[in-house]
Amino acid sequence: MTDLPKSYLPADEREGLTQNGIYLAEAMAAGEAGNDDTSWKWLALADLPAYSLMSCKKNLGADFVRERGLNTAPADVEYGPGWLDAP
Repeated sequence: MTDLPKSYLPADEREGLTQNGIYLAEAMAAGEAGNDDTSWKWLALADLPAYSLMSCKKNLGADFVRERGLNTAPADVEYGPGWLDAP
């Protein structure tokens, strides 16, 4: 098993969440705690929808998406291979 980033989410707030929901909630909790690096590490574990990956690309740049290790598979399916490098 891969080591997970530091948890900022209380156990009771994890109850009833899907695994992906836990990753997203952890990302939000880390961000609220001021730990942006850990927040992005949690987001890298999540399955983000294609449109939010495209938004990250447009707002932060393709290199940022790559550096943060975001899972781009959903956008690869939606927009086609190479979407991250397309203008």
